[in-house]
Amino acid sequence: MSTIRLTMAQAIVRFLTAQKADIDGEILPLFAGVWAIFGHGNVAGMGEALHGVREQLPTYRAHNEQGMAHAAIAFAKASRRRRMMACTTSIGPGATNMVTAAAVAHVNRLPVLLLPGDVFANRRPDPVLQQIESFSDGTVSANDCFRPVSRYFDRITRPEQIIPALQRAMTVLTDPAECGPVTLALCQDTQAEAYDYPETFFAEKIWTPRRIRPDRKELAEAADIIRHAKKPFIVAGGGVLYSGADKTLASFASKHGIPVGETQAGKSSLAHVEPANLGAIGVTGTGAANALAEDADVVIAVGTRLQDFTTGSWALFKNPDRRIVSLNVQPFDASKHNAKCLVADAKAGLEELSEALASWKAPEAWTQKGQSEKTRWFKEAARFTDPTNAELPSDAQVIGAVQRNTVPSDVVVCAAGGLPGELHKHWQAAQAGGYHMEYGYSCMGYEIAGGLGVKMADPSRDVTVMVGDGSYLMMNSELATSVMLGLKLTVVLLDNRGYGCINRLQRATGGESFNNLLQHTRHVTLPDIDFAAHAASLGAKAIKVQGIGELESALKEARKAERSTVIVIDTDPLASTDAGGHWWDVAVPEVSIRPQVKEARKAYENALAMQRLGD
Repeated sequence: MSTIRLTMAQAIVRFLTAQKADIDGEILPLFAGVWAIFGHGNVAGMGEALHGVREQLPTYRAHNEQGMAHAAIAFAKASRRRRMMACTTSIGPGATNMVTAAAVAHVNRLPVLLLPGDVFANRRPDPVLQQIESFSDGTVSANDCFRPVSRYFDRITRPEQIIPALQRAMTVLTDPAECGPVTLALCQDTQAEAYDYPETFFAEKIWTPRRIRPDRKELAEAADIIRHAKKPFIVAGGGVLYSGADKTLASFASKHGIPVGETQAGKSSLAHVEPANLGAIGVTGTGAANALAEDADVVIAVGTRLQDFTTGSWALFKNPDRRIVSLNVQPFDASKHNAKCLVADAKAGLEELSEALASWKAPEAWTQKGQSEKTRWFKEAARFTDPTNAELPSDAQVIGAVQRNTVPSDVVVCAAGGLPGELHKHWQAAQAGGYHMEYGYSCMGYEIAGGLGVKMADPSRDVTVMVGDGSYLMMNSELATSVMLGLKLTVVLLDNRGYGCINRLQRATGGESFNNLLQHTRHVTLPDIDFAAHAASLGAKAIKVQGIGELESALKEARKAERSTVIVIDTDPLASTDAGGHWWDVAVPEVSIRPQVKEARKAYENALAMQRLGD
């Protein structure tokens, strides 16, 4: 057997360069690059190894470990999980900074390879700088924090261990059902140790997406349930996009006359002009999609994990006879809430389900009801997004301005706060992947780093990041990275002077405004933050606008700009779209001295009666 002597770190990067992806017949590197912030735990081992392959496997430097991992995750999401990136850090805070991002990837079923440095395997210099010591377990390090948020975790204490570890990692990263973050904790002394690796370990391997076909019996049972439906309704989740099933879904819905509602992850599965597309479903849903979901007797869940925002905390589907058919590549998701499982890839499953249904169509009256509700919703929603001369516009009015200044190929990126709800209701995606929302983990700070990852995945598409002042303050450093890399973003920063979304929720549950908006926090002096000046200091073009008219002019200028532009606009922290939507289970205290809380508790107890679990 032919061997080659390499350090463990060199073996890792050589292996990564050998992994390829078949993207519609084009062979590309599976790993588009490695994000790296070097420290004493990885600069000597991984740093030297990455330098040796810098032309084949680009290394990108970020400003924050969580941010760079968000960028990698967004890249994978925008690439529909067919390409990915790796991230390497030192031990200690560099590693644990990535734990939140690992949770984002885990919840959203997205592939990312995390390579944090770790303590010395030989333990001779213990305790080393940044080492977390357990008083009761000598095998524990800070990297054990990754265990619950990784699909696969391994600690590499000998150089030859990387052979089975990387092979196992690849099966997880590329498997449509198991897909998620992989963490290989690399002991810093082991990174530098050499081993005679078999040359076959570095042979090129081309990965193509696995399409799991449905079981014959499950398919027949699912088709039989749908054939007996009078009011079928499709819930399109992120799995539709990951599978590349957007055109298949459009054909299926049209052929069988079934209305469609989109989750946050599934939005842009269908173009907004598709007749069957009634828009967002659930807590932040449109009046059209929710009206039909409430009445549906068969809910066909495609590629969705049916989280509470989608199901209205399991109170949305009100038809007492409703059944759920869950088409999902992961049995864990397909079996939720006593659903009839159809374990399959979304594209393959929809194709075979359509064949099984043959010429069957939903009753015309039901299909027409969907069209009528959609027309009514668009008319109603326009009231919230139309231009205004208000000194403090609402989030929806800002969204309307951004929408009017887009082209069909544009991508809008967002993550947490009040904007996801308004975007879910109002944004009109023209093309698949035109709506990129991280709402599985609802992670503040994802927005700008995520926009960077989206731009890296497809530089031909203009990317607009919408972010609140709260999220911007949490993580803005990758704005500088976008400038450094020449990856232009348009960032629309809505300044409502605090956490406006949670302030509204606080008041809706009977609470008094407290500790969310800056004016309601303990303070000596209220901060007057010049966000435009801050963004400019990071190298971006920046402008503060007054009102919607100036915003629209600034958006036109940003499209012409050669580097990232940040547009800051003051907004109303209290205004939100009061049309559409649905109840969400947020527990209200049973005991309070405040009458507003007592009233909210009564309303909460009444709403709980609508929940239907396990039927």
